[in-house]
Amino acid sequence: MILVDTSVWIDYFNGRETPQTNILDTALINDFVAIGDLILLEILQGIKVEREYQKTKIALAALEQYEMFGHQMVEKCAQNFRFLRKKGSTIRKINDVIIATFCIENNLALLFSDRDFIPFVEHLGLVSVSATTLLKD
Repeated sequence: MILVDTSVWIDYFNGRETPQTNILDTALINDFVAIGDLILLEILQGIKVEREYQKTKIALAALEQYEMFGHQMVEKCAQNFRFLRKKGSTIRKINDVIIATFCIENNLALLFSDRDFIPFVEHLGLVSVSATTLLKD
């Protein structure tokens, strides 16, 4: 199972073909995609047209769902943010800290195109999804 960041979903829904959206296509066909509540929120809040909102909400509801943030994640997220800041990487969005930390803590690979996740890969063991990652699982 993989988690897919909002950055990839936005490209996917806008019909942009990227290496990440191609991987997402394959993962969806193989029923290998989960979504977190925070990612779902980020996607849905950006949809302006009601019909598209309803269609997207229904489509994403079919995926395995995770609750990503709770009391137990607060300290882990804070520790990861502080650790990366000490390494010289300040993550721009707290949502990315939550998403990356959730994936690390739950041994989930993350498909992303947002550069803010790279320090999590380099320093904290976040697994980045690639085509070869999907083939291994």
